[in-house]
Amino acid sequence: MNKTSLLLVEDEPVLASIIKESLESRGFTVSVAGNGTEGWSLFHSIKPDICVVDVMLPKKDGYSLVRDIRTTNTHVPIIFLTARTQTEDVLKGLELGADDYMKKPFSIEELILRLKALLRRSEMPECDKAVEGDIILGSLLFNHQHLTITGAGDTAHLSQREGDLLRLLIRYKNQLLDRRTALLQLWGEDSRFNARSMDVYITRLRKFLKSESSLEILSIRGQGYKLVDNNQ
Repeated sequence: MNKTSLLLVEDEPVLASIIKESLESRGFTVSVAGNGTEGWSLFHSIKPDICVVDVMLPKKDGYSLVRDIRTTNTHVPIIFLTARTQTEDVLKGLELGADDYMKKPFSIEELILRLKALLRRSEMPECDKAVEGDIILGSLLFNHQHLTITGAGDTAHLSQREGDLLRLLIRYKNQLLDRRTALLQLWGEDSRFNARSMDVYITRLRKFLKSESSLEILSIRGQGYKLVDNNQ
């Protein structure tokens, strides 16, 4: 079985070494870049399966690096790794196309769990395959495999996390998707930080679906979310 290729862009040598050693002991192949410019070059040369990118980087910051990556590749999962955890920082990272956002300090075990969560699409249970192809949502067409929503001639590209969350909402369509259930399935834990991140994704999904008037994502206070299809 081929090992998962991971690009780590981190300018703290000690931390980068610890992450690299820990992940390689778990079956990953890790390439390390110490700045954003080197990270951009390595991304093109190794074509990684997943990326972990720090925000505060010399030469080219993490936001700029991820923005450039997304211009050429809309599918590779990306996790931001940073000490900057203000809401606006989280929102900016997610809007640029990151799939997850971890704050320092962090545990290696948590990082591994999040990496596996983003990679597990390839090991999706049989019961989930029914929603892996094209799904009709009113006048929109959602494709989880390609992470796209198409409607009226326009195609929007979703991040991996956005696609996974929308797929989960579709599975529970017109039913309550419990907040804790969603967090455990997509993040592996129901921390307040992850809950805040999920709220951001919900806001972005609403924007993607706003052209279809029959669809609405409701927030059920203290419980979770509900994707309502008024045509059903």
